Amino acid sequence: MLNKYARAFFTRVLTPFAAFLIRRGVSPDTVTLIGTAGVVVGALVFYPMGEFFWGTVVITLFVFSDLVDGNMARQLGRSSRWGAFLDSTLDRVADGAIFGGFALWYAGGGDDLVLCAVSIFCLASGQVVSYTKARGESIGLPVAVNGLVERAERLVISLVAAGFAGLHKFGVPGIQYLLPVALWIVAVGSLVTLVQRVVTVRRESAEAEAEAEGEATAGQDKPQNASHGSEAAK
Repeated sequence: MLNKYARAFFTRVLTPFAAFLIRRGVSPDTVTLIGTAGVVVGALVFYPMGEFFWGTVVITLFVFSDLVDGNMARQLGRSSRWGAFLDSTLDRVADGAIFGGFALWYAGGGDDLVLCAVSIFCLASGQVVSYTKARGESIGLPVAVNGLVERAERLVISLVAAGFAGLHKFGVPGIQYLLPVALWIVAVGSLVTLVQRVVTVRRESAEAEAEAEGEATAGQDKPQNASHGSEAAK
């Protein structure tokens, strides 16, 4: 849902900024690298200290680079396999830093090993969810399913909850519980999405193999039919 609607909206909003960077001679790859570095710093410096509000502010400023670099590449007409590979790879790095930051907090000052484990599960399941689609497509399957919680949903749910939870340090009572709730939602949603994609790949794989067997059988039948016909003509 977010990929379909929110991405289109922010792409339009960020187009002038992308054009400005192009005029300044900035490359899409540079934006990708700087954006990822900013997210990693925001997540691994602020979150382990429990500074969720400021950490989220820093991450939010840099996370939009994921839209800006693609916008720049389209304006330049330079969409490439390398750019797509770099962007996808660094997305995984950024996601790992965010949930790793949560895990470090709950393993330390947050003093909650259950939520530490949930954070690690969110980190791992997010990586596997992305891998299932990439791997399915690499073996020629369409993987025609998005799933309940994709990367955009994982980030929005987690970052919004973390930002609001950080307001607890400004005296807002009870709001710190938003982050644990969000992590559980992301964990369950990621598990559901993983199952959805695995089931889809299994179904598409079976359909592709059945279609291949049918074509092979049809190919074997044609020469036989032709020979029978020639014999009948004799």
